[in-house]
Amino acid sequence: MFNKYGAYGAIHALIAVMLGAFGAHALKDRLTDDMLNVFETGVRYHMYHAIGLFLLALAAERIGQGKGIRWAARLMHIGIFLFSGSLYALSLSDIKLLGIITPFGGLAFIVAWAVAAYSIWKAKSN
Repeated sequence: MFNKYGAYGAIHALIAVMLGAFGAHALKDRLTDDMLNVFETGVRYHMYHAIGLFLLALAAERIGQGKGIRWAARLMHIGIFLFSGSLYALSLSDIKLLGIITPFGGLAFIVAWAVAAYSIWKAKSN
């Protein structure tokens, strides 16, 4: 699990940095302030959860690769695509309907952190 989700975390961090630079330089004069803020929110949560994936991979090496840790990592990965991806698409296209997808990504993040907390707590108490 460390190799797979550690790599996913590093790749997502790389993409988040690249998109952040793209937003700061290429989109600064092309998007409204509101849409640039939406894009930056996507980048911020993309990076938070890229780091989260990497930390889950490290946790799995320490406490074992249980089903909960794997599901937490999967949900973070899915959440990045749904939450950040929908915000990127919304800001670049201005299609408001894409905003319907964002809460599903947020829910994936919330559940991922809850499952991670439970799994780590359970491993510590054994």
